[in-house]
Amino acid sequence: MKYVIALNRQFGSLGRQVAQRVAALLEIEYYDRDIVEATSKKIGVPVSKISDYEESHGGRFLGMQFPLGNGNDSIKDEIFDEQEKIIMSLADKGSCIIVGRCADYVLRNNENVLNVFIYASYGSRIKNAVDVLNLEAEEALKRIKGVDKARDNYHLRYAKYLPNDMNHIHVMLDSGTLGVEGTAQAIVKIAKDRFKLE
Repeated sequence: MKYVIALNRQFGSLGRQVAQRVAALLEIEYYDRDIVEATSKKIGVPVSKISDYEESHGGRFLGMQFPLGNGNDSIKDEIFDEQEKIIMSLADKGSCIIVGRCADYVLRNNENVLNVFIYASYGSRIKNAVDVLNLEAEEALKRIKGVDKARDNYHLRYAKYLPNDMNHIHVMLDSGTLGVEGTAQAIVKIAKDRFKLE
């Protein structure tokens, strides 16, 4: 049986690390930035150019705010359309966990999807941004505000709802309380129950 875990997260909640751990525990594929790389190839934008753009406009975290940069609306729409095709293809290929990129919305008609949202307290997110992501405290505050806003806007634009909208989420977990391992273990248990995995 093929299934997908679509995971959205707040910046600094360590949702990416949680997703990687879930993938390892369930022995399924993990997809995140590789979707961006595949999209760049499809639409003819070299990954090196994207990297150059990111580094010249605010560093390596810009990619979290604006997948493939901050282009005009037609380019953004072209990027989303291509990512939608890639996400559907990945879901059809085999069981996996997909981080962000409106995967919950793209796969809304797939019965074997578990939509997860990872959050944490403001204090936990700042601590994670400083201790794990190696940001200065001031930069951490900016990233939390900026990245969350960009992700919300992206989700609203294409899914027409926020990534933490409870009407579209099956599971919400506080990684600040559970930690990366505890959060991952909780998702694994829920996925096993939902999809009747051994």
